[in-house]
Amino acid sequence: MPPVRIEVMTVGEAWIAIAGAILTGGVVGSWEGLPIVEVFRATLDVHSPKVDDPIIAKQGDPERLAWMHANFTDPSRVAELGDSDSYATRLYDYAHTGRDQIRWVIDHLAANPSARDATLTTFQPLTDTSYVPCVSLLDFWLVKGELQLGVYANAIDFGTKGYANLVELAALQARVAGDLGVGVGMLSMTVKSAHIYETEIALMRRITAATHG
Repeated sequence: MPPVRIEVMTVGEAWIAIAGAILTGGVVGSWEGLPIVEVFRATLDVHSPKVDDPIIAKQGDPERLAWMHANFTDPSRVAELGDSDSYATRLYDYAHTGRDQIRWVIDHLAANPSARDATLTTFQPLTDTSYVPCVSLLDFWLVKGELQLGVYANAIDFGTKGYANLVELAALQARVAGDLGVGVGMLSMTVKSAHIYETEIALMRRITAATHG
């Protein structure tokens, strides 16, 4: 199966485009025993990533958005993920060591705007024995006064979750750009397995049809 490349303006358009690609060209697979349809090596290039997105505001689930926002901002453990550390802990208190990776990225790029190694990981290999975070690497760099963000994820559910990941990543990119006093550039997300659970296929067909309509 060839890799999938999506190039759009907004995070909402990215969600609908990758969902459509999965629905039309995906293959049957499974995730922790649950049936899915997936495509491999998908890259989503979002040229204007903004948190306030009309497609997501209309078609997204407010509870899912709130859950993901808490995951990225609240250091409490995530009960639904086996009490694993939240992304907030991984980003701002890595492995409970007090290391704020986002502050490090900001300081690193402020000191050296041409740096190409302002890279962080959310993976904590000494403790992530039963859960590996889906979004595992974030890479920031500046081009012509705009902050770019490259993201790698091992797997993202683009049924009713992936759009919330995109929103929170866009928010994080905007926060770093704001602290640096620069513009927001492209958000590029590469996903090894971009998938939709079989139970959500009918829903996503309706959402993609309504959006294209």
